[in-house]
Amino acid sequence: MKIEVPEHIRDITPYPPGKPIEELEREFGISGSIKLASNENPFGPSPAAVNAMRDSLNNLHRYPDGSCYYLNRALADHLGVDREQLVFGNGSNEVIEFLVKAFVKEGDEVITSHPSFLMYQKFVQIRGGRNHVVELRDMHHDLERIASLVSPRTRLIFIDNPNNPTGTLLNRARLLAFLAGLPDSVIVVLDEAYVDFVDQDHHYNTLALIEEQEDRCAVVLLRTFSKAYGLAGLRIGFGIMDAPLADCLQKVRQPFNINLIAQQGALAALGDHDFYQYTLSKTAAGKRYLMEGVEELGCKPCASQTNFFLIDVHTDATILYEAMLRKGVIIRSMKAYGFETCIRVNVGTDEENDRFLAALGEALEECGHG
Repeated sequence: MKIEVPEHIRDITPYPPGKPIEELEREFGISGSIKLASNENPFGPSPAAVNAMRDSLNNLHRYPDGSCYYLNRALADHLGVDREQLVFGNGSNEVIEFLVKAFVKEGDEVITSHPSFLMYQKFVQIRGGRNHVVELRDMHHDLERIASLVSPRTRLIFIDNPNNPTGTLLNRARLLAFLAGLPDSVIVVLDEAYVDFVDQDHHYNTLALIEEQEDRCAVVLLRTFSKAYGLAGLRIGFGIMDAPLADCLQKVRQPFNINLIAQQGALAALGDHDFYQYTLSKTAAGKRYLMEGVEELGCKPCASQTNFFLIDVHTDATILYEAMLRKGVIIRSMKAYGFETCIRVNVGTDEENDRFLAALGEALEECGHG
């Protein structure tokens, strides 16, 4: 085959997908495993969303509404923004792709942090752009270092806030000072996939950053229905931004990118306030319970503003991950992210949380911890 593949495409490492639970169970000879590795909502989708999606099945022979008209209207009212400020994506990662398509050309620069969401860098690489990757400092985004790398070629800065995998949130004053020092030729993208879980004492209004950008750089917010709303399997997220920016993204968006079932499910979930509040309260209580439990086992949990948190297990993270897997508890080793002795776990149901702590205690003992 003589097809020439561009170098920047050849060098891309595909996003590493996880194995299905069924395959892991087959490999390890286990059953009834629980998964606490992907920061999912363990309480399921809202019952209202399930009913709405079921009702929509008879219309699958029709194309979906390309404008997401009803969801757009409801979400704009919910957020207090104009409908023209919203852009929907097949997951918020598709909105990331829109941003890169619209504003990055070959040779342009984008700044991201490490560790954070891998797809920021991959989309830039696909476009032939140049990635500048800044290591976290004390588990937080190093805003000073990021600012120092801004050049006339810089187009986008991606900041996941709260960060994944550390769960840390930017201080509001630091964020404002950072934004004020950037040129107005740069777009700062705040990925807020986990913003629903931020403690009220630490929460601040980032929507105001979009309106207050006359004398500084533009800000785009990314949010999702995957986490607090429990719709990860539908793949639906959205961006909030100034209307002219949104118009640019609409130009690179494929028609019908949000399927009919996803639109109906998201619309119903948005109105299911009881399920949303249940998710937040159970997640907060579960996180406190898990943190206390891992401390009693001699591990060090890291404070988090998300539905997951890091745990320093004081032993090789991958060895512990494998020990936990043999017990039917799927977690995430953070060794590949540079945290040699840390695992990441999301809050589960009460039963899953109890099983995790029991398995962790056994696995730590097997690994010679303590």
